[in-house]
Amino acid sequence: MKKIMLVFGTRPEAIKMAPLVKEFQKEYEHAETIVCVTGQHREMLDQVLDIFDIRPDYDLNIMKQGQDLYDVTAKVLTGMRDVLKAARPDIVLVHGDTTTSTAAALAAFYQQIPVAHIEAGLRTHNIYSPWPEEMNRLLTGRLATYHFSPTPLSRQNLLAEAVGEKQIWVTGNTVIDALYWVVNKIKNETELSDRLAAELKDAGYDTSRLDGNRRLVLITGHRRENFGEGFIQMCNAIKTLTQKFPGVDFVYPMHLNPNVRKPIHEVFGENLSNCDNLFFIEPLEYLSFIYLMEKSAIVLTDSGGIQEEAPGLGKPVLVMRDTTERPEALDAGTVKLVGTSYDKIVSEVSLLIEDPAIYEKMSKAVNPYGDGQACRRIVSTLLQQV
Repeated sequence: MKKIMLVFGTRPEAIKMAPLVKEFQKEYEHAETIVCVTGQHREMLDQVLDIFDIRPDYDLNIMKQGQDLYDVTAKVLTGMRDVLKAARPDIVLVHGDTTTSTAAALAAFYQQIPVAHIEAGLRTHNIYSPWPEEMNRLLTGRLATYHFSPTPLSRQNLLAEAVGEKQIWVTGNTVIDALYWVVNKIKNETELSDRLAAELKDAGYDTSRLDGNRRLVLITGHRRENFGEGFIQMCNAIKTLTQKFPGVDFVYPMHLNPNVRKPIHEVFGENLSNCDNLFFIEPLEYLSFIYLMEKSAIVLTDSGGIQEEAPGLGKPVLVMRDTTERPEALDAGTVKLVGTSYDKIVSEVSLLIEDPAIYEKMSKAVNPYGDGQACRRIVSTLLQQV
């Protein structure tokens, strides 16, 4: 029986790896599934583990206040050394572009354990945008033996880097598997849906406001490259939009990072109560966020994963970045880059609110990131390969 170890540490990784854990666990006669979390995100990670009912076999619990990328990398690398020696897996699966993924892949390489890279081949071709994620992707790709690409374009990126054709499989993105699982759960469990609405109301936003013609713009922001002036521009644009469209609600679950919160307070004041249609709330659990995203009309974000998820729900996405490693969404018309330019953010959000034809075109565009069967394809492939 093969030992399959899945390693992840942040909330986005957990969301995308959780359905894969569940799919491997179905194959208990053929494989032993071992889960190791690093705790690169702590509370947000634990929320996802609870939703999917996953109990890690190993937990490095590395998160400490004030640590930087050097600290995270070193703690994951040395922590994984001991875990790998104890568990002795036949293969290690890592996801995407986090420090956890790269350090765990390097630790596996040091013990000559093959690495499978989930969501392989995403590229902006600019090592500083997003930073440090683009370099993390490149490094993990060099360390991996098996590459599971979400789209044909990500496969082409790997082929251009001389990765062998027989080492790459196009599967779709596991985030769509997770999204459909959660949306079905919310829709089929009235008690859960009611609880999520109540939790959002307690957090500061009442979704019953959306009865009738009122619409919602959902906002998220956390990218390092936007710290400082980028976030100031974003916040000023949001302030203008709330004043321009009093009949539209703007909801911003604020990331915990002080570099995100500082410019928000600089622009909106310490009490964050400048207008009646703007709602700053604390970070949401995954279920609550999906519930709110499903209720939204437009998503304004600098996140990567949301560029894949929101189109799966028919939501146009405006990306507050200058580059994206998900150009398939640009080509499909499900997302548009607006950068952190005040003028561009205001004009593009206004266009979607004011022009029904443009909104309809973006909301009806086909999501290029899959059909919800990515995990099944990955499990079937690896059980044949390992």
